[in-house]
Amino acid sequence: MNLPDERSFNRWFIIISCFVVTALVLWNTNIFFQRLKEDERAKMNIWAKAQEELSNAPEDADLSLILEILNNNTTIPIIHTDENGEVAYTTNLDPTILEDTDNINAYLKDLKGENEPIIIDLGDGQVQYLYYGNSPALNKLKYYPIGLTLIGFLFIGVVYFFYTTTKSSEQNKLWAGMAKETAHQIGTPLSSLIGWTEILKTENINPSYVEEMEKDIDRLRTITERFSKIGSSPNLKETDIVASTKESFEYLKTRSSKLIDFSIRAPRQPIWVMLNEQLYSWTIENLVKNAIDAMRGRGELQIEIKQDMKQAHIYIIDTGKGIDKNKYKSIFEPGQTSKKRGWGLGLSLARRIIEEYHKGKIKVARSEIGKGTTFQISLKKL
Repeated sequence: MNLPDERSFNRWFIIISCFVVTALVLWNTNIFFQRLKEDERAKMNIWAKAQEELSNAPEDADLSLILEILNNNTTIPIIHTDENGEVAYTTNLDPTILEDTDNINAYLKDLKGENEPIIIDLGDGQVQYLYYGNSPALNKLKYYPIGLTLIGFLFIGVVYFFYTTTKSSEQNKLWAGMAKETAHQIGTPLSSLIGWTEILKTENINPSYVEEMEKDIDRLRTITERFSKIGSSPNLKETDIVASTKESFEYLKTRSSKLIDFSIRAPRQPIWVMLNEQLYSWTIENLVKNAIDAMRGRGELQIEIKQDMKQAHIYIIDTGKGIDKNKYKSIFEPGQTSKKRGWGLGLSLARRIIEEYHKGKIKVARSEIGKGTTFQISLKKL
């Protein structure tokens, strides 16, 4: 058995064990409750017999044992009624119940629902009915299974959360390791390409070709640095968000389809924020590529930068197929994608970069099916 299977087995074994233990305890508690209830019924039968003996005893009889039995009940509430149902005697009732006849009658109704009455034969055709309730200890025991069940479910929840968190942490470590290894693997041919461009500069080659190659090499270097930063805290610097966004915009514009009409609207003055430019450009790239896919390679894409007193807002606006309103949040979850190819990590990565690393916000500002979508990034200004 491999490690994931073993961990899954252990998790379900603990959860099922919790259910079994809780069920066994509840079952035994119920048995204990019923036995206590039977014991109290037996005590009330003895108490009723003692009441009969007291009523029928001759004047010179020794009543000490009978009185001891009658006086021994200090917990079980009792109401006697005559054969007509009128209350004749009460014991162990709350004083607030005794303050009003209506309260006594209401309480008597409750006792009738708890236990079957016991008939007390007083002789000469006279009878009384003994109605009794559960003792305080028995009443408390009724709520014990509820508390135990809640504790059991809480423990199961803690176990499930622990294993889920552990699994998520291991996945994050795995992805971080793969990303760093990818960055390492790209580094070797990248160094070689840099060397070849230096050789090409000495040859009789159109300088614009070499210049474009150097741009792509710089882009590869940026991608390598992005992957190498996954799993570690990024270094944030005071940056003009307007200039940084324009730089990402220009690069994407030159390397995208000519059928996409790019435009950008931004303030003339700089807007300063704490930023990691490489990760931020990765976010813009993911959002722009997502927009191009939504437009199927043809349409209008606009980036707009605004600001208020506290925040800078970057909007990526497309004329694509739009997003259902009930999916505004779920599209940022890993694995959520409408494309036949891809792992659905782009928007999830964008949210992590903006919200976890930059303490900002990213959301779907608005969207309309068949007309387009607007994503919004908000970052705190300096």
